[in-house]
Amino acid sequence: MTEMNLSQPKTKTQFTARTLALAIIPLILLAAIIAIFLATNAGLQTSASVPPGTLAFERVVLRPEQIIFSVINSGTSEITIAQVAVDNAIWESKIEPRATLQRLERATITLNYPWVENERHEIKVITSDGISFKREIALAVETPQPSPQMFLSFALIGLYVGILPIALGMLWYPFLRKIGKRGMDFVLALTVGLLIFLGVETLSEALEIGGRVPKPFQGTGLVTIGVVVTFLAIIAIGQLNRGRARDDASQKLYLAYLIALGIGLHNLGEGLAIGASYAVGELALGAFLVIGFIIQNLTEGFGIVVPIIRVRPALKHFAALGLLAGAPAIAGTWLGGFLYSDVFAALFFAIGAGAIFQVVYEIAKLLGKESGTSAWNALNVAGLFTGLAIVYVTGLLV
Repeated sequence: MTEMNLSQPKTKTQFTARTLALAIIPLILLAAIIAIFLATNAGLQTSASVPPGTLAFERVVLRPEQIIFSVINSGTSEITIAQVAVDNAIWESKIEPRATLQRLERATITLNYPWVENERHEIKVITSDGISFKREIALAVETPQPSPQMFLSFALIGLYVGILPIALGMLWYPFLRKIGKRGMDFVLALTVGLLIFLGVETLSEALEIGGRVPKPFQGTGLVTIGVVVTFLAIIAIGQLNRGRARDDASQKLYLAYLIALGIGLHNLGEGLAIGASYAVGELALGAFLVIGFIIQNLTEGFGIVVPIIRVRPALKHFAALGLLAGAPAIAGTWLGGFLYSDVFAALFFAIGAGAIFQVVYEIAKLLGKESGTSAWNALNVAGLFTGLAIVYVTGLLV
């Protein structure tokens, strides 16, 4: 009896003009359908009307006797800026590069206005169609200008918020080395709880800021891209790392670096929030955020060293882990204080959330391996809830 060859025949793929035509034909038909609809309006006897334009405010800068702000045409039609008012009074303004803006074009508006420190002001931009767009300045203070002193001050804030509390949290390493296998699982589950809370919190911040992004930039879509791409990119990097011949200690050290990276991206967002608070004059809020983040970030240092409890890495690795997790807070305060943008803030928070969720995924796979028990037994579930509770309680201070 002869054997039947069940293997699939190999097909040779070749890119030809016919293949190109098969790709282009649907696009041509799509263009034809759109053209027919625009020409016939599906038979509806209605007069076409141009939708009104929309202006979105971006950064507002206060200088002595001067207000400078930028706007972007976030609508679908042309828009012309006719007048600018402050506190319901029309003021002469300088509009650069021009007053008429096409879709997604920006203009910078400069007003010579004697604003009053620590008081509320309202800016109103009136278009040629009579539509007005408002932006409130809740507390008027001069916007910080880049200078060596300001860079140093923001760097110190980032040091207090990021590097120092994380370094203190990492001092639990000698204590954690004394715990047994079941204790190891407990602290792994606790770390998962810490990171889940931080991830959800970061994602919430990203979506909140994304809601303020001008509609053409699609804030929610931007956040989705940031989270998903970051999550999958770190998985891909992890697969490359596992493809190399490495021992278990190296893999655990690599996981600690992943945790530090995720926390670092989260702290970049925290720095943005603090820097932006100081930049708009909310000094009390900025100081309150600093104190709250110092307390909360203590737990982050704890979470970084958990995967390497059974490893004895060189001291340089502890320094690198602390800097990777904490130093982005310094960069965040600079960006928030001098160059804040809702678009980039939403993207940074989304990237941080994606990195944290990927680390949660990696740590969860380790649960139960050390002790040889079920991954989610009663003790580990208690550890998870403990981690959530710790970040919740410390978050009350933020």
